[in-house]
Amino acid sequence: MAGEIDNHAIAKAYAGWAPVYDLVFGAVFAPGRKASIAAAERVGGRILDVGVGTGISLADYSLRNRIVGVDYCEPMLRKAQQRVARQKLSHIEALTVMDAQRLGFRDDFFDVVVAQFVITTVPNPEATLDEFVRVTKPGGEIILVNHLGAEAGLQREFEHLFAPLARRLGWRPEFKWARIAQWAERCGGVRVLERRALAPLGQFSLIRVGRLEAAATGST
Repeated sequence: MAGEIDNHAIAKAYAGWAPVYDLVFGAVFAPGRKASIAAAERVGGRILDVGVGTGISLADYSLRNRIVGVDYCEPMLRKAQQRVARQKLSHIEALTVMDAQRLGFRDDFFDVVVAQFVITTVPNPEATLDEFVRVTKPGGEIILVNHLGAEAGLQREFEHLFAPLARRLGWRPEFKWARIAQWAERCGGVRVLERRALAPLGQFSLIRVGRLEAAATGST
């Protein structure tokens, strides 16, 4: 598919961001991080945080939950490991380098999968979403926070002009909601529970996808 990016480009881009990521993006992404964690907390249990990065979100999860974090970029993950040790975050079960498209967990392992600002940075978003479904328990949720590309107007034109540079920096600004909606329709066994723009400017959206119970999908 045109406009895709690859894992090498992602790893290289985010290795460069690692030393300054919290400073540059911490405040900008804070509303999305808090909204996704609040949604995950309503389900609770064992939570997979995909693209955990520097671990800036880890301290916000309740101690009653068990958190596993994965990231493809080792320099980012080292910062998360240092944060866990420094802050003595006992509810973090594991942090490991892992490809979001090939998660090393058994089926139906997590109550919630959280992916903050991730789905537009992976080479194959649909394959990644399929993996999220695979490792989520029936009745569990997949929670995404991301910028979604404008459907029309000047913002859409800017996003498409900016896209080649953005991909070198590790993301796709032109990624649209329709791509997630079409995936959910094709996937089966899932249902979009919520999609809402986040304050203050609506540049990021929270998306909740529920994995249906076996009886709801017609399985035995």
